Amino acid sequence: MDRTIVYPGSIPLDTDLLSTNLNAMVALGFLVQAALGAGPVVDGLGCSPTQPASMVVTIGPGSIAAMEVVDPLAYGSLPADPTDPLMKMGINLTPTSFTLTAPTTSGQSVNYLIQAALQESDVNPVVLPYYNASNPAQPYSGPNNSGTAQNTQRIQRVQLELKSGTPANTGAQTTPPVDNGWVGLYVITVGYGQTQVTSSSIATLPGAPFLAYKLPALRPGYATLQSFTSSGSFTVPAGVTQCKVTVIGGGGGGGGCSPSGTNNLGAASGAAGGTAVKYVKGLTPGMVIPVTVGAGGSAGAASNGAGGNGGTSSFGTYCSAIGGGGGAFQSPVSSAGPAGGTAVGGDLIPRAIDELPLVAVLATQAQCRTAITGAAELRVKE
Repeated sequence: MDRTIVYPGSIPLDTDLLSTNLNAMVALGFLVQAALGAGPVVDGLGCSPTQPASMVVTIGPGSIAAMEVVDPLAYGSLPADPTDPLMKMGINLTPTSFTLTAPTTSGQSVNYLIQAALQESDVNPVVLPYYNASNPAQPYSGPNNSGTAQNTQRIQRVQLELKSGTPANTGAQTTPPVDNGWVGLYVITVGYGQTQVTSSSIATLPGAPFLAYKLPALRPGYATLQSFTSSGSFTVPAGVTQCKVTVIGGGGGGGGCSPSGTNNLGAASGAAGGTAVKYVKGLTPGMVIPVTVGAGGSAGAASNGAGGNGGTSSFGTYCSAIGGGGGAFQSPVSSAGPAGGTAVGGDLIPRAIDELPLVAVLATQAQCRTAITGAAELRVKE
């Protein structure tokens, strides 16, 4: 960080103080950019209903960091710097309230958008004392004794705005667009006849750049783990743009075996499902990705049953893992097991163990089925 040098006995200049402030702002701006990127990034600014509930919502204290320029206007005696980029942070220490109005037509609803922007302005005008060379004991009031007030602070705040959409039939109403230079934070839906705004009416706008994690919540590698043991969907959390996905296909079911003592044949176990590891990038918070978890293959019947093949597991169109083959019915002990499952689209595709002649020779049919029925799993790390 740049530092101003002053010397004993020298006449202090106004630029000495101004440069100290400027250098500190530039250093902090680059530190913010190194930690958070080029923004925008929002922290705090939680939206909540009043207590007791009313048609008013409150945006709490918080901050917004955004890429601006060093100084679009002259900073006291220092010239403007309207070209050099710099991350700046606007901070609100006090809450901001907005009053919402319900539609006046039955059956209609309206969406309100709360958006934010970094605002920098010169404030706190004061008539300052100036040195009077002709009579130093009697200072001038303002520059050249003009009595003119001058701003004494350049502040950075979070500018908040409430935008109303057009009322429409409930379910058909739309959210107004985010203005250029602003970031959207929340959508608040209000219906006809509504007299209170509750937390159920408030939703975070998808893609709102809220800071998702603080340092104590982070650990090396990926922050959270989500597992799927049945098909569903994965919704990309706020602040997440990439994830590591492990997809495992369903294991094959074991072949049937005759009751103990019938013959000397066993039942081949089912093969393992394929596995794929994929590093997925370019995700957008709020994005929904379908997840399919392949079922384990069914166990073969004692009378004539080969085991069923395992099902295919997949993570959207990014990667998939094919299930393992089912085991043969009354397989000779020396025979090879079925083929293991393969995978498609993964960055890492471990080979399933399919070479070993895995055979289960158990006392009863029930034990045989239980021991060799397959399973499947899909895991997502953010």
